[in-house]
Amino acid sequence: MAKIKISQNPTFKTKVAIPRVGGKPEDVEFEFKYLDRLALSALFDKWNSARDEHANKVKEDGLSWQEATVSEIGIQVAQLRDIVAGWAFDEKLSDESLTALVTTCIGAPQAVLDAYQSAYNPARLGN
Repeated sequence: MAKIKISQNPTFKTKVAIPRVGGKPEDVEFEFKYLDRLALSALFDKWNSARDEHANKVKEDGLSWQEATVSEIGIQVAQLRDIVAGWAFDEKLSDESLTALVTTCIGAPQAVLDAYQSAYNPARLGN
């Protein structure tokens, strides 16, 4: 009988369909950081706080679209930095390349976050 460890690997890989303007999404392999349930819930709390703070700042300070977008890009880069350990893009993973991805492709951050979260969904059993 095969032995299976309870502990998870520190990272896992999955393909993410990165949207391309005017074209079909491109599958790019991402390596994600594994987080246990408690660490994952703390991360989601952190992200929710950042989102709420951003929304309040936009409303209270009357930020322009461009100012709000710059702030949102910063939040999205931080989110991806929290979970991405590597990727198959030609560009090396860095703050600059994360910023380029988030700035040039509106749908990329959500696609990456969705792929990460779906990896945690329980596997379907049976048919």
